Amino acid sequence: MSWAAIILAFVTLQRLGELALARRNTARLLERGAIEVGAGHYRLLVLLHAAWLISLWIFGWDREIYWLALAAFALLQGLRLWVLASLGSRWTTRIIVLPGAPLIASGPYRYVAHPNYAIVAGEIALLPLALNLPWLALLFSVLNGIVLRLRIRAEARALAASTARLATAP
Repeated sequence: MSWAAIILAFVTLQRLGELALARRNTARLLERGAIEVGAGHYRLLVLLHAAWLISLWIFGWDREIYWLALAAFALLQGLRLWVLASLGSRWTTRIIVLPGAPLIASGPYRYVAHPNYAIVAGEIALLPLALNLPWLALLFSVLNGIVLRLRIRAEARALAASTARLATAP
């Protein structure tokens, strides 16, 4: 098995594990009275990430590794874990608002408004580059930028509405 295939298997298993964690966290948040917003674009987000991973398998499973790009990708995995740890049970792949709950302001959220999106943008570019597939890095970075624009707008509206409700609560 090639190094590329091993790396892709790791990333695939990681993403599947994260989807399972996200589903569990989403269900628990909804049980606590949370609401989902921006669900309309969620399928697009899932389709984008699935297409990215499938494309990497199709074109990159046997490619030579560019180790510097892979090292940068590995660094992003550490940052991803920091995001997951900071959000804890509130981390999910959907936009879920828990009324009355304060925004997370610890970990990377102390420094950046959307650290997870920045990390994912880096991953979408770096893993294809690590597999010497710059055209996939460019294609999926552009597509991710379009989807993230929709998502961040939906999330900003949801957070603004939630903050406004907190400010007017007795």
